[in-house]
Amino acid sequence: MRDSTTILLVDDEDSIQKLLTYPLERDGFRVVAARDGEEALARFAEERVDVVVLDVMLPKLDGLEVCRRLRATSSVPILMLTARGDELDKVLGLELGADDYMTKPFSVREFRSRVRALLRRAAAPRHDPGGDDVIEADGLRIDPARRRVTVRGDAVELTYVEFELLRALAERPGRVFTRQALLERLWGDADYRDPRTIDVHVRHLREKLELDARRPEYIFTVRGVGYRFRDR
Repeated sequence: MRDSTTILLVDDEDSIQKLLTYPLERDGFRVVAARDGEEALARFAEERVDVVVLDVMLPKLDGLEVCRRLRATSSVPILMLTARGDELDKVLGLELGADDYMTKPFSVREFRSRVRALLRRAAAPRHDPGGDDVIEADGLRIDPARRRVTVRGDAVELTYVEFELLRALAERPGRVFTRQALLERLWGDADYRDPRTIDVHVRHLREKLELDARRPEYIFTVRGVGYRFRDR
């Protein structure tokens, strides 16, 4: 990792700030702290941030609203934290564009692993040789080199995870991917991650790409197994 890697750590609890700042700084990262939603947005505007670690429960603006506002202008990797283990928080965070989430309490080792995975993926996306070739399928155009997607002539804004998920499926049209395989493709491993995370991202992709998300033309569900991209 480069020395200037900056983590924006947004949590209103001093104990969490101290607990997470120490291992990040020991790993050589620079940590910028924010203790409420408004301060988080201000710090993000001031700094060149590589990853945002964002608690859901925050004063002034909650983490879900902060995530929504960040995603409106940035594709920075976002790791959301929730203390409640609330499934709704997780799903909403993913729907709003978070890349990953963790439920408190969690181990520092797991936290470091998640942050490093986001940084590795953002710095060097995983793809096969020749994977920068433009992919086209019935009105959908994916340009991996420029990270651009158009559908029926209109540009579509995808989060980092959405783009990599679409790319993974579209590079192998017709191949069925299990949720486990897609988790490993996107994050390098499937440890600690709920396979339903993939379902949320697929649903979001369909809403952005399909004319009717209930009758998909590009990404198909293979019941009991996973997903596949349409045959070209």
